Amino acid sequence: MKVMLLKDVYNLGRAGDVKKVADGYGRNYLIPEGLAVLATPGVMKQAERIRDRASQERARLNQELSAVAEQISGLELPFAVKAGDTGRLYGSVTTAMIAEAIEKATGLQIARRQVDSQPLKMLGVHSVNIHLTMDLNPEVTVVIHREGEKPESAYALTAEVIVEAEAVEDFAELRAELEAEEAELEVQELAEVVEDEELPGEESTAEDIQEEISDQA
Repeated sequence: MKVMLLKDVYNLGRAGDVKKVADGYGRNYLIPEGLAVLATPGVMKQAERIRDRASQERARLNQELSAVAEQISGLELPFAVKAGDTGRLYGSVTTAMIAEAIEKATGLQIARRQVDSQPLKMLGVHSVNIHLTMDLNPEVTVVIHREGEKPESAYALTAEVIVEAEAVEDFAELRAELEAEEAELEVQELAEVVEDEELPGEESTAEDIQEEISDQA
């Protein structure tokens, strides 16, 4: 279904935009929440007015929340968790947990839906955006470390993962080069075999055969 947005919708579009969305998303969320309406010809005529009004509202919110964005931007949020030997958590760090950590660190209330992240399930350092407005999306650093270890261990783990990933990539490139060389050698060997087979050999004629028989007799 096609809808026209009445308000800015993060990861979808700005007010006044016409978007094609899944029927369920439109009927069950966008339209009931007053975020969009069906894109009928009558509604489309109001698009410019909606854009102008939304632009003014957006500017006001950006000004109001700019100080909040500055407080949040660059914030480091440590989480001590239990995890297996592979670094996978016994559970996950959720958006609600991140929002709560931001409130504890700054006193600012952030809704979990404003935390732009899937549940985090691995040890390490993760960058997460906090959606305040379409234009203000400060980034926080979520540091997930093993219980009993310092938060810095997560940075070391992340560095190890990066080194390991680079090593795997280097190995893949080296393997590809070796396979290419082997393929080239096989082609050369095959070419040599074909060339040998194509060399003119001594063909036995009927006379030669007759002479051999005579000699043996």
